[in-house]
Amino acid sequence: MVSLSTQLEGIQEQAQRDLGEVKDTRELESWRVTYLGRRGKLTLLLRKLSALALEERRAIGSQANRAKETLEKLLAERQQSFKSSEAARRMAEGHIDVTLPGRASALGRLHPITLMLRDICSTFASMGFDIVEGPEVEWERYNFDLLNIPRDHPARDMWDTLWVDGDENASRRLLRTHTSPMQARIMQGQSPPIRVVVPGKVFRYEAIDATHESQFYQVEGLAVDEGITFADLKGTLYEFARRIFGEERQVRFNCSYFPFVEPGAEMSIDCFVCKGGGCNICKETGWIEIMGAGMVHPRVLEGVGYDPSVYTGFAFGLGPERIAMLKYGIDDIRHFLANDVRFLRQF
Repeated sequence: MVSLSTQLEGIQEQAQRDLGEVKDTRELESWRVTYLGRRGKLTLLLRKLSALALEERRAIGSQANRAKETLEKLLAERQQSFKSSEAARRMAEGHIDVTLPGRASALGRLHPITLMLRDICSTFASMGFDIVEGPEVEWERYNFDLLNIPRDHPARDMWDTLWVDGDENASRRLLRTHTSPMQARIMQGQSPPIRVVVPGKVFRYEAIDATHESQFYQVEGLAVDEGITFADLKGTLYEFARRIFGEERQVRFNCSYFPFVEPGAEMSIDCFVCKGGGCNICKETGWIEIMGAGMVHPRVLEGVGYDPSVYTGFAFGLGPERIAMLKYGIDDIRHFLANDVRFLRQF
């Protein structure tokens, strides 16, 4: 009967001969399984060691370990050889050209709404306004009550409110429907003079279409001091329109209603497409409405502890999305949140 030592030598010699005939990585893996795998020839032979006497087991075990180490070393060398050959082949075929420059990384861009917010805020900042922000989850008291919109007031129907929690008999929390709550917060926290603009996201429970979104941005403006008049409001907003839309812009104010201002107005600019002649952009009117504004209502001033016989102020609110749509000719507000790289790369 052939001894285990002789069998072991035969397996090692056969494995080395077979390894010399391996031509690719697929055949190399087959060789590994045949000799070194869990059911390979060398592994099965080692399982017979348990039947040997102790001294013979030690001698054969030592020989088997040396054979296994030798085959594993030869396997590693052959694997590295194939890797080097493959890399050389790919380079020879032109798949890898180390002399080529690296691929440039794509540079990120600011979102068009971010760009517009920065333009709007920097314009008012240059006119002496401070930039402040407020909470998106707001109390009913600030969102409505202190803005002359009590719970039973029909004007609440103008805002499709998303309520967060709270009892109808107590003050409730909501996702703010406009940035106007910061008017009350700011006036409660400091004394006049006040000149601030408040950029931020607002939320409405309404259907989404080409001109409406359930979440969008607003920029609120507020100025309060002694002797402020509607002329100050008109001059400020006229200067804003000229800086954003061009020096040649003309503005028009129409009467409008907002519960927290009196009188209230909507400001329009002459259409920069048809120059006032009438087109699809301005709906054949020659004018484009861009924001609401007005003088702060005396009840709002009284609600925050100001004396309306001493202090007056103006407020305004505009949508950066609408301004961007007009300025850049965008016909669908949904583009801003669609994350379409083709759209965003234009800015």
